[in-house]
Amino acid sequence: MRLLVVGAGATGGYFGGRLVQAGRDVTFLLRPARAKAIAADGLQIVSPNGDVVLHPQVVTTGQIAGPYDAVLLTVKAFALEAALADIAPAVGPGTMIVPVLNGMRQVDAITARFGAKALVGGVCKVATTLDPQGRIVQLNKMQEMAYGEMDGTSSARTEALHALMDGAGFLSRLTPHIAREMWEKWILLATLGAITCTMRGNIGEVASAPGGVAFATGILDEVLAIVNAAGIPPSEGYAETVRSLISQKNSQQSPSMYRDLSAGLPIEAEQIVGDLVARGAAKGVAAPLLSAAFVHLSVYQAKHR
Repeated sequence: MRLLVVGAGATGGYFGGRLVQAGRDVTFLLRPARAKAIAADGLQIVSPNGDVVLHPQVVTTGQIAGPYDAVLLTVKAFALEAALADIAPAVGPGTMIVPVLNGMRQVDAITARFGAKALVGGVCKVATTLDPQGRIVQLNKMQEMAYGEMDGTSSARTEALHALMDGAGFLSRLTPHIAREMWEKWILLATLGAITCTMRGNIGEVASAPGGVAFATGILDEVLAIVNAAGIPPSEGYAETVRSLISQKNSQQSPSMYRDLSAGLPIEAEQIVGDLVARGAAKGVAAPLLSAAFVHLSVYQAKHR
């Protein structure tokens, strides 16, 4: 199976790199500057799971010669539309597009452009960042990729995708519950992002502040109310797991959106928080705390656009 990984940033570079390391047929679609840097210095991963320097196959926009069997879409959510235009030459009648973006907008966007058949659901869990040298630095040992048909059915194509992913150095799962898992990840990211970015502190710092736990759980309750009305409710016990996580006063947890905001980088405010607020409003679900968080993040985004 030939896989095209779109982007070699913190997420795509990590999982794509591990697949290359395992000998899989992987090509990266990159912007010219990133392609030039990797040609010169290699794709470098610094990780508690093992450091590696790789020299993968790379193409830039306009160099794609034909369809791939699968496309792993790993760009930031605000770059989705540009990425879909870039991958068009790589998408044939049998190509699977597996997005591991935050939020759920990618489902509608991919379906609208390439048809529902092209979409395979995906979720990844990894804490990585790019350092000033362009190296992918993994912050802890967590590394998981899950995927499956959005309707929960089994298929030969997702079995083939699993064969590609399995045994590549990270936990890989073919699941019939991928749609629910995508919504669960959105619950977690929206909650963590709204809490930490609004209050400018990690989870432990917010939980330790007067009224911090009440604020954090209030955000979670609003997120859950929206998802229960507009999406797929989480599995049993998931909400309480998140509630416990955001109440820990010694926690160092901070999502990538907070790390990006702290570094003065663009953030996925609209895709992670704003879209959820909009979906709640369409269902008549009030979310005053989440709405205030989105205003706050929008002001930041406007200054850094």
